[in-house]
Amino acid sequence: MSEHAGVPSQLSGWIDSIAAVDPDAAELEFEGHWQSWGELISAAGALGGVLDDASLPAGTRVGVLLRNHATQIPVLLGLFRSGRCLASINASAPDDKLADDIRRAGVPALVATEADWARPGIREAAAAIGAVGIALTGKADAPAVAVAGLAGDRTLWTNPSAEGVAIEMLSSGTTGTPKRIPLTTRKFEHALKGAASFEKGRGENDAPKLRGGVQIVTAPLAHIAGITGVMNNLLAGRKICLIEKFSVEAFRDAVVRHRPKVAGAPPSALRMLLDANLPKEDLSSLVAYRTGTAPLDPALADAFYERYGIPVLQNYGATEFAGGVAGWALEDFKSSWKAKYGSVGRINKGIEARVVDADSGDELAIGETGLLELRGGNIGKDSEWIRTNDLALLDPDNFLWIKGRHDGAIIRGGFKVFPDDVTKALETHPAVREAAATGMPDERLGQVPVAAFVLKSGFSAPTTDEMKTFLKSKLMPYQVPVRLMCVAELPRTPSMKVSQPELRVLFEKSA
Repeated sequence: MSEHAGVPSQLSGWIDSIAAVDPDAAELEFEGHWQSWGELISAAGALGGVLDDASLPAGTRVGVLLRNHATQIPVLLGLFRSGRCLASINASAPDDKLADDIRRAGVPALVATEADWARPGIREAAAAIGAVGIALTGKADAPAVAVAGLAGDRTLWTNPSAEGVAIEMLSSGTTGTPKRIPLTTRKFEHALKGAASFEKGRGENDAPKLRGGVQIVTAPLAHIAGITGVMNNLLAGRKICLIEKFSVEAFRDAVVRHRPKVAGAPPSALRMLLDANLPKEDLSSLVAYRTGTAPLDPALADAFYERYGIPVLQNYGATEFAGGVAGWALEDFKSSWKAKYGSVGRINKGIEARVVDADSGDELAIGETGLLELRGGNIGKDSEWIRTNDLALLDPDNFLWIKGRHDGAIIRGGFKVFPDDVTKALETHPAVREAAATGMPDERLGQVPVAAFVLKSGFSAPTTDEMKTFLKSKLMPYQVPVRLMCVAELPRTPSMKVSQPELRVLFEKSA
C-alpha cells in the first residue's frame, strides 16, 4: 500500500514486475550460496503469511533486527510488497542496548534471525511491548516462522501502524537525538527513481529486465545506504553479492570473482584497501569506486587513483533524505576533479540547495559558508526547505563542499558519534565526577572519539582497558573512545562550558 489505503504502491508493482521476468534466475549470493528470484519471493511470501496469520495488515510497523544476511533480503521485499512499515533496529548493538531499543521502538511485530532471538534479553524485550515474534530460519520449506510464546499482546501496543510509511530508519539524525525517521513510500520511490536516472538504459517507463554483472553490497542494511543500495540493484535486475561485514579479503574475493565495473564502500574501507596494497590486476575490472556516509579526504582519493587508476566518486546524503542529494558522476570527475577539489559533487537533479546564516536564517551569497538547506523530490514537501546541521558552500556550478558539522557530531567511518552520548556514559562510572568527549582527525576513519574525565575525590583512576570494557557495555562499538585521559580539571570557556578546541589541544599534546 502507498499513502492511500487500498491502493498498491509503485514500489510493490516494480518488485513484482522484475521478479516475474525469470523466477529461476540467480539473484543473490551470500557466503558463496546463490538464491533465485523465485526463492527470494517465496521467502518474502512466507513472512507475509506469518504476518497475515497474526492479523497484522498493511501499514503495520514491523521491527526488523537488521544485519547483512541472506535472510534479510526477502524481509525487505515482503514488507515493501505488502505496504507494511519497516522499523529498523540495529542488530549489531550490544545485547542490553538492543533490548532497550526494541522497547523504545514499541512495534507490534519483531523479525530477527534465530541467532538474534537467542541473545540475552531479546525475547523479554519483545514480550514487554507485546510484539508478535517472527524468526528467520534460512530454511527453504519454512523461511519465516512464528516464535513460540510471542503471539502478541494488543493491550500493550501504543503505536501499531504507520500508514504510507515505507521505512522508519533509526538514525542519530542531525540534531544529536537518536530517532526513527519516517520515509514515506512516495519519498522512497522518488529516491529509487533518482538513483535509476544516473544509470544508462534505465528509464522510468522501460520494461523490466535482468542485467548482466554482479553488484557488491557492503553497506550495512541498518543504514539507509544499505537498504537503498540493495533495492536499487534488485529493481535494476542486477545480481547482488552481499557481504556481511567489509574486510579487504572479502571485498577482493568478490571483485576478483565477479569482475564488476563499479564497487564501493566508505572512505575507511578505501584506506584499508590502499594500505593492503592489493595487486593492480585484482581491481582491474573497476572503472569507478563509489563512496559515501563519511567525509572523504581528497588526498586519499588521489592516492587510490594514482595507485589503481580508478576514480573515487563521493556522494552526500542522509537518512532524512532517503539517500543521496549530491555526488560525483564519472563525467564530472574527468572534467572537474581538480577544479572542484574537495567537493562532495554536484547537487542531484530535482534537488535545490541553498546556504543560510545559522543565526538569522538569511540566504547567503554563492561562495559563502553557512548551514545547508535542501528541498525537492524525496526531501519533505516539494515546497519546504529542510535545514541540515552541515556547514556548506555552494559554487555557481551547483557543486557542494561540506565544511563540517554545526552540531559537533563526530563522523567515525560513516557512523555519527555525539560527544554528549560518550560523556553521559562515562559519567555513569562510579569513579568519574565529570567527563567530556570530542573528535580527533584519523587517517583511516576520518574522525575518532576521544574523551577526558575527572575523578571523584578519593577514587583511583581505572586503567584504560577497564574503562573501555565498562564503556562497551554502555555504547555501540564505534562510540567507544579510542583514547581516554584522566585530568585534574577540564578546560573551560569563560562561561564555564568545556572548551572543545582546548580539549583537542590536550590530546594533541599528549600524542
